[in-house]
Amino acid sequence: MSTENKFSRRKTRKLFIGNIPIGGDSPISVQTMSKTKTSDVEATVKQILRCQEAGADIVRVTVNDAEAADAIKEIVKGVTLPIVADIHFNHIFALKSLEAGVAKVRINPGNIGNKDRIREVLMLAKDKGIPIRIGVNSGSLEKDILEKYKYPTAEALYESAMRHVGFASEFNFEDLIISVKSTNVNLMINAYRLLSERTDFPLHLGVTEAGRAGVGTIKSAVGIGTLLAEGIGDTIRVSLTDEPEKEIEVGKEILRTLGLSQRTVEIISCPTCGRVEVDLFKITEKLENRLKNIKKPVKISVLGCAVNGPGEARESDIGIAAGKNSGILYLNGEIIRKVKEDEIVDAVYEEVMKFQPKE
Repeated sequence: MSTENKFSRRKTRKLFIGNIPIGGDSPISVQTMSKTKTSDVEATVKQILRCQEAGADIVRVTVNDAEAADAIKEIVKGVTLPIVADIHFNHIFALKSLEAGVAKVRINPGNIGNKDRIREVLMLAKDKGIPIRIGVNSGSLEKDILEKYKYPTAEALYESAMRHVGFASEFNFEDLIISVKSTNVNLMINAYRLLSERTDFPLHLGVTEAGRAGVGTIKSAVGIGTLLAEGIGDTIRVSLTDEPEKEIEVGKEILRTLGLSQRTVEIISCPTCGRVEVDLFKITEKLENRLKNIKKPVKISVLGCAVNGPGEARESDIGIAAGKNSGILYLNGEIIRKVKEDEIVDAVYEEVMKFQPKE
C-alpha cells in the first residue's frame, strides 16, 4: 500500500565515503557527529555503535588536539561505519587522520597554512582515495569576504566555498563535497541553491547550531526539507543540542516524510480530539518504542475515531481504526479482525514482523 514520492534529483558527481556512495543517483545518507571527547576512545566507540544501531550511515569525529589525533586510529579500528575526521587549521591532524584510515576529512584547504601544507594534505588524500568536505559556515567567513559583503549572504558563502575549491583545484584534487551552513534557514537555503545552480559537486546539507530538539527539529526540517524537495542535497546532518541518536532520528524522518527513504517503520497517528475513545497517546508511544529499531519499509496508521480512521487505515500497510476501547485491524486495506485496546500494540507488532514489503 505504501507509495513513494519522486523528486527530480540534481545531477552531481559520485564518490564514496568508505562504502557509502554519495552523489549521482545514490540514496541520500544521514550523518551525525560524536559528542564525546575523542581522546576517550571507549566512550567514542560506544557512542558510534549506538549511532549505527539508530541507523546512521556516517559519523563525524572532531580531531581538535594531539590526544584526539592519537586516538582516531583506534576509533576507526573499533567501528565499521565510515568515520569523518573534522579538522580545523592544523594540517598535521589531517595527515594523522588520513593515515589512521578515516573515510573522509572535513577541512577547508585555505585554512591550513601555506601551499606546501595544502599540497601535502591533498596529495595524501588523493593517494588514499579519500574525499574532502569543504565546510563553510556563516559564523566563520573569511575577513575579506565579510568586509566585501558587509554581513553573511548567500553570495558570500558561495564565494568562500569556491575559494577553497580553487585551492584544491590547483593540485587537481576534485573529490570534494561542499556544505554552506548557517543558523539562518533562509540564508542556508539560498546559498545551497547557488551552489546547485553553478556546480556539480555533491552537497552536504545542514542548518548549523539549530538548537534543542524542539526548535532544532523544525529549523532543520524546513531548511533541509525545502532543499531536498527541490532535488538539492546528497547527504544530510541535523545539528541538535541533543544526543546524536536524536539527530539521526530526525534526519531519517525528514527523508521519510519526503518519500526519499523507507528504510524504517513509519507511524501515522491522529492528534486526537474529543471523539477518541482509547488512550492513543499511550498506544502510539508504546508502538514507537517497540518498533524503533525495526528496519522494514512499512507504513502504519493508528487513528482514534470513525471519521478519518477507516480511510487512513485502508491506505496504510497496517492500520488501526479505533473505537470504544477497541480497534479494527487492517492489513493492506482489508479488515483482519477486531482487537481490544490492550491488544493493539501486540497485534500491530505481530503484523509488522510478518509483513513482507512489495518489490
